[in-house]
Amino acid sequence: MILIDSSGWIDIFTEGPRYERYLEWAERDEEIIVPTIVIYEVYKIIRRQRPEAEADLAASRLREYTVIPLDDTIALEAADYNLRLGLGMADAIVYATAQHHDATLVTGDSDFADVAGVEYIARGD
Repeated sequence: MILIDSSGWIDIFTEGPRYERYLEWAERDEEIIVPTIVIYEVYKIIRRQRPEAEADLAASRLREYTVIPLDDTIALEAADYNLRLGLGMADAIVYATAQHHDATLVTGDSDFADVAGVEYIARGD
């Protein structure tokens, strides 16, 4: 199971600098899960930079995968990861969702560079 974070989807939808690396993960024959907070972040960032239709299309494409809503269990796990790892709220929710579902978190966020269960894609890799 794979969870690609917001930065990954943004690179995929906008053909950003790590487009090909993220696309490799998105095209694997594994289930992809998408936390609702990732839909929020991707829509917001694309909507800020591009026409609304592109943001709508991105959100619609994310809904084609298994969408994982934030529930009380994941919220509490996220709070623990926030305290233990010093992650921000959104990052903690994304990480807790991945951990809760035994998914590999694929991210370009350097806060996750040395965190278990994470495939970190650095710029220039």
